[in-house]
Order: sequence, then C-alpha cells, then structure tokens
Amino acid sequence: MSGRALDAAGITDPALRASYEACRRLNAVHGKTYYLATLLLPPAKRPYVHALYGFARHADEIVDDLAVTVDRTAWLTRWSDEVLADVVRGDSAHPVTRALVDTVRRWDIPVAQLRAFLASMRMDLSVTEYATYDDLLTYVYGSAAVIGLEMLPILGHPGVPRSVVEPYAVDLGIAFQLANFIRDVGEDLRRGRIYLPMEDLAMFGVDRQHLLRGVVDGPVRRLLAHEIARCREVYRSAEPGIRLLDPTSRDCMRTAFRLYGGILDEVERADYRVLDRRVSVGAGRRASVALPGLVRAVRARRTPR
Repeated sequence: MSGRALDAAGITDPALRASYEACRRLNAVHGKTYYLATLLLPPAKRPYVHALYGFARHADEIVDDLAVTVDRTAWLTRWSDEVLADVVRGDSAHPVTRALVDTVRRWDIPVAQLRAFLASMRMDLSVTEYATYDDLLTYVYGSAAVIGLEMLPILGHPGVPRSVVEPYAVDLGIAFQLANFIRDVGEDLRRGRIYLPMEDLAMFGVDRQHLLRGVVDGPVRRLLAHEIARCREVYRSAEPGIRLLDPTSRDCMRTAFRLYGGILDEVERADYRVLDRRVSVGAGRRASVALPGLVRAVRARRTPR
C-alpha cells in the first residue's frame, strides 16, 4: 500500500521513499484514527499527510518521553534549529525531517507555520497550565491549528480562495485538539500538565489537587461537560469548511471529523471517567464510519471533474 502511494505521488528517490515510509509507520502506530482517515485520500496525497504527522509525532516524542535523561529543552531546540535550517537548504539527513522538507517545498507550506508548531512544543517543556481559554488557544494555535493550515494545499480547495477556507481549517484543528485534551486529562496530569483552562476549573470548584485524587465526582463531571459543550461548538464552526475542499479529500475529513467527534461521545459514555483511563473510539465504530466513507471516496476519484 505505501509503495503504491509513493509511486502515485511520483516519489522515486530511495532515501526519500524510506523517509516517507518511516513517517507512515509513525502514523500507523501512534495515530490510528488519523491514519484510518488518510486511507480515504487518493494514494498520491497520502505520503505528504504522513510526513506532516511524522514531524509532529517526532516532536511529541522529544517533549513527552519522560524516560529520557538528557536535557529535553536543549534537544528540542537543537532539533528545531536543524529542521528549519534543512527546510531552507532543501534537504535533510534526518529520517523524518527529509520527508517533511520535501513536503514543505512541494506544497509551498509557509515556514512560519513550522515555527509556530515548534514554539508550542517548547511551551510543553515549561508551561504546565493555562489561566484562561484565550491563553490555551495561544498554545493550540501552534500545536493544532497550524496543522490544519499545513494540510490545506494537500487537500485542495479548487475555486475557493485560501482566505475563505483557512478559518475552517483552524477551527477543525482546534476542535481535534480540544477533544484530545478532554480524553487525556488523566494522562496529561501524570505528566504534570493541565490543558483545561484554570478559570474553568475554578468556576466548577476544581483545582489541580482535586483532579489528582482521581475521583470523578459532581464538580469534575460538570467541568468536563462544560469543556465538551465548548468543543462541540468549535466542531460546528468547522464543519461547513469540509464541503469547500477538493471532492477527493472531503470523505477523509468527514471521517476524521466524525471519529474525533466520537471521542466526546465516548467520554460521556464512560461517565467522564478520564482521570484513570484513556477512553477511545472502538475498532467497530471506526470501521462503521470509515468504510462508507471509503466507498464514497473511491467514487469521487472516478468522477470526471
């Protein structure tokens, strides 16, 4: 499958193919929902999406690998500088960055978006909580919104100005990230971080120590219900942008939209018990959403345009 996609994308250099394949494996192992959605894209588009995921995942591993004993701030700074220098140079020896550089140059992705992402990754090494929702959005812009912007040229939006589509891409990236924050409250807390605004915690009578007890009581349920409601509102704002995309990309994004939105349903179904476990959308549910989308996606590729 990956070889066919690389062939379709016209990627022939052996070292570059190996780099794209490394990114695809990272996506397949660590981003199962995201990876499933990419299978609905035309094969020629998939390697570039995998490259963007691989770049983001590698940064996450630097930031979140608590077993690493080296100075992670220095490691991330050094790697970030190398990435940006490689993009300017047009090549990289790093097995993940090589595919990213090729993707950025092929699709004319602004380097400023890479810088914004890397800035948010650096925040993860020093910032453990956010006072307000606006403060959190500063982080989320770099960690998620710019990924939606990076995806736009790959997904395509024929006949629609980029300035019209961008706000929807930003909202969709934010919605995906907020859903992950809600699902991962307990996991993030064990890393010392809280990605729910502290003003929201205070509104419901919750603080860090309250969450550390691991007990989902009335105040915690009300807090999480509030966060879910806001996240769903962002999803509603993002959804109209899907129909502005290239027809061959819409089913991929509809599927991702439904699966990531399904995270919120699963949190509610688990009675908000996210402090001691990681809820997920089951394989059966993922298949029931993705398979009809795959049929539609294949039809869209065959439709004369």
